Amino acid sequence: MGNIFDIFKSIEKSEVKTGAPERLVVFLGNPGKEYERTRHNAGFMLSEYLSEKRGVKIDRARFKALTGEAMYGGVKTLFIKPQTYMNNSGEAVKEALSFYKMDAETQMIVVYDDIYLDPGKLRIREKGTDGGHNGIKSIIYHTGTDVFQRIRVGVGTPPKGYSMPDWVLGVIPEKDREPFFESLERAEEALTLMVGGKINEAMNKYNG
Repeated sequence: MGNIFDIFKSIEKSEVKTGAPERLVVFLGNPGKEYERTRHNAGFMLSEYLSEKRGVKIDRARFKALTGEAMYGGVKTLFIKPQTYMNNSGEAVKEALSFYKMDAETQMIVVYDDIYLDPGKLRIREKGTDGGHNGIKSIIYHTGTDVFQRIRVGVGTPPKGYSMPDWVLGVIPEKDREPFFESLERAEEALTLMVGGKINEAMNKYNG
């Protein structure tokens, strides 16, 4: 039998695992096979990488999303993939935040595609505008704030004259896949740091 300090440590660990999530990670994308490898689904693709690497199942239907919970970065974390389609992502986010009484500004991280970054590049920020991204626009509208942590995954800028919807809903081409998927690996490493409260370290290490 362990000493009293070991007993209290055991109790503390148990409470963290069974209590409410302390962090919300939102992966943005569109549901459906036709969108699986498109640029707009960079967030969903990171969730799939995380599930494969960490064994985290994100498959329970709640809050207009697929959800999963796990200890991640030392923190009880709720992961969600909104199933509302990109333009209404904020509906799912608002439901999850409200249910667990979490604060978007201090407890939420959003992962999504960025057309202003080349494939292979990441940008980590603590706040910002929607930058023309409809999923982020919806989240800002439904939460009432643009102050929340985010990981932007580069998918490249459309050529001149190229339709924006066609670009973001287009499948990532062969030439961009290697740098893009390498960036997902780095994004998962950054996410671990951010969930653990080390966003400055994540920005210093992975931005650019």
